[in-house]
Amino acid sequence: MSRIFSGIQPSGSLHIGNYLGAVKNWADLQHKYESFFCIVDYHAITVPYEPADLRARTLDMALSLLAAGLDPTKCTVFVQSMVPEHTELAWIFNTLTPLGELERQTQFKDKASREESVTAGLLNYPVLQAADILLYRAELVPVGEDQVQHLELSREIARKWNARFDARAAAKKTLRSGEIETPGFFPEPKALLTPAKRIMGLDGQAKMSKSLGNTIDLLEPPEAVWEKLRPAVTDPKRVRRSDPGTPEVCNIYHLHKAFSPPETVEHVAVQCRTAGWGCLDCKKVLHESMEKELAPIRARAKRLAADPKKIISTLAAGAEHARTVARATMGEVKKKMGLL
Repeated sequence: MSRIFSGIQPSGSLHIGNYLGAVKNWADLQHKYESFFCIVDYHAITVPYEPADLRARTLDMALSLLAAGLDPTKCTVFVQSMVPEHTELAWIFNTLTPLGELERQTQFKDKASREESVTAGLLNYPVLQAADILLYRAELVPVGEDQVQHLELSREIARKWNARFDARAAAKKTLRSGEIETPGFFPEPKALLTPAKRIMGLDGQAKMSKSLGNTIDLLEPPEAVWEKLRPAVTDPKRVRRSDPGTPEVCNIYHLHKAFSPPETVEHVAVQCRTAGWGCLDCKKVLHESMEKELAPIRARAKRLAADPKKIISTLAAGAEHARTVARATMGEVKKKMGLL
């Protein structure tokens, strides 16, 4: 069974953008791959934060992941800082990564442009990300399109390390079809793009993000979800109830494609184009579809919240299993690099 790794920052409970863009897919993949899913709290401390708030957000994220369908008997769920080998391997990779490569990263340039003081942690963020993946020698990484550049850096770091420290990477094996390179110690991880495309916020202007206040929380009660859906932006050219719309440019229609069955999605498109429905009618049907999927998640979250010690013990067990794999990797890395 191939191995996958993916991580998520501890931003508190999930919103539906996180769920549709990553976690719903993880819940499916855990049955097909040996899966490691990590709450990356070291990544979260590259910006100012309150310690008590970080702890609370980490536990809330763990609860949301488990409620959303991650099964500890099918996958490994853990917190990054509970496995110190992540930062150990990141330091090693820092010694191989050119400064210019990090400065060219799109996300670094974007975030640095908004900060008065840029930390080394922000610059080295993708190196730690590479260590997260390669520590488990993951072959596949479920990511959104916006993370593909960082994954390419992980592949480059794997190539550099293999070429310098792993004799197998330079060896060749002759087969009937010719000569091929024997894979090195670190696989070059490939992107496993998530089925859901970029999930737009309720403002219809930007990606769904808590910092922009355009989200719906995965665990919000039905009435709160409706209060956010009702004023959400739809087709900007549809001004009057009688105006025909273009569903492809409507964010609510794309949420239907994520939550509603295909026959409902098709009906929504027809009603929109013919002005058979107003936007409020469309939102009411979406709310019903969302409730069918989100209600069981909220119920599981309620049960988990009643036993917080179980969440902590689940994370501890996940970290112990992750450390077993991580120690084995680091043992080989140190041996090959001449470290005692």
